Amino acid sequence: MREEILHYIWKFQNYNHGQLQCAKGNQLSIIHPGLHNRNQGPDFSDAKIKINDTFWAGNIEIHINSSDWKKHHHSKDNNYNNIILHVVWNHDEEIIDNHGNHLPTLELQNRVSKLLLTKCLQMMEPPAFIPCENLGKNLSEISMTAWKHRLVAERLLLKSESIFKILEDTNYHWEETFWWLIAANFGLKINTDPFRKIAQSLPLSLLARHKNNIIQLEAFLFGQAGLLQKEFEEDYPCLLTKEYEFLRKKYGLHPVDESLHFLRMRPANFPTLRLAQLAMLLHNSEHLFSKIKETKSTHELKKMFEIHANDYWHYHYIFDEKSEFKIKRLGVQMINNILINTVVPIVFCYGLHHNDELYKEKAIQWLEEIPPEKNNITKGFEHLGYSNKKAFDSQAFIQLKNHYCERKQCLECAIGVSLLKKTQFSD
Repeated sequence: MREEILHYIWKFQNYNHGQLQCAKGNQLSIIHPGLHNRNQGPDFSDAKIKINDTFWAGNIEIHINSSDWKKHHHSKDNNYNNIILHVVWNHDEEIIDNHGNHLPTLELQNRVSKLLLTKCLQMMEPPAFIPCENLGKNLSEISMTAWKHRLVAERLLLKSESIFKILEDTNYHWEETFWWLIAANFGLKINTDPFRKIAQSLPLSLLARHKNNIIQLEAFLFGQAGLLQKEFEEDYPCLLTKEYEFLRKKYGLHPVDESLHFLRMRPANFPTLRLAQLAMLLHNSEHLFSKIKETKSTHELKKMFEIHANDYWHYHYIFDEKSEFKIKRLGVQMINNILINTVVPIVFCYGLHHNDELYKEKAIQWLEEIPPEKNNITKGFEHLGYSNKKAFDSQAFIQLKNHYCERKQCLECAIGVSLLKKTQFSD
């Protein structure tokens, strides 16, 4: 038996209530099981029960064995002074409460369906993809949509926590914060940290002075990335090196101390190309976050990121190595990635900070309009028959997989709870 299973059983009252009695034989009625507490203190608060003819209101503590009360030293903890019922799987010892009285105890092991326990344990075993994949789907479309809404909200709240930390570092400068976030996004997963450090080393106020000069913008970015520290053959990288040396001395700059990664990447995602595209975004835009947060549609949003790198990069992926001509546009997939992972979270966070539901609702609505991500997580859910038609779906699945399935939080998951409901009273 695991204590989290007992928490689930008690929270949803999934046990046989017939002729309910305390361990000492007193008649017991559960009026309200209480509110689940995941923090320090009793497991359930504000419960209401009736023992014989007396009504009690207070807290409920749950253990596998009654003797766990002593093992956990609850008798020495004032948080447990108002326990009205001790719910256990196995009543192996009478417990005296903190007031010197016998603690009313309910034993559950003969009141719970074996099938329910089997399913609970199945979901907590190491799965091929998710714990319940072999138990079938049992959640209605309406309930699944509601569950996805909660998952998406949870994911955006988690991302907002990270954004608030950046806001503290930028003194709540939203444009600067967006600059750090968008730069990190351009680095993709493998180069997130060095790209963020490059942005942090180049304040927008500095870049704004050189906004109209794409060569100087590239010199800033490539120089701070440490990519202009060798001898070049072609004229263009030599020009960038010369510009960077001038700018470095003028502003006291130092390249960041983190190397960029090129290995096992498609050339279209090389950091050189992403830095060139990022420079063009700076060149083409001004007060970008202010414009984004007031934008109505994803169509308008996407147009803001329809850019291509400087002409040199149409023939190159890295310096001094010529390639076949191809206009290096920011692709549709990359634009969607930016909208999902940077634009939507910061607009949601802005609404959260200003207590403005319109921004939060708009951010979530944008996810409804953006195509879904395609990765191992979303493919896994699609294989199990779940619909993945928009970014709203894929973001929900990522949250579900990472924060519920991987952590075996099946008893907190709407899908897991639904699967177990059918078996709560079966033998």
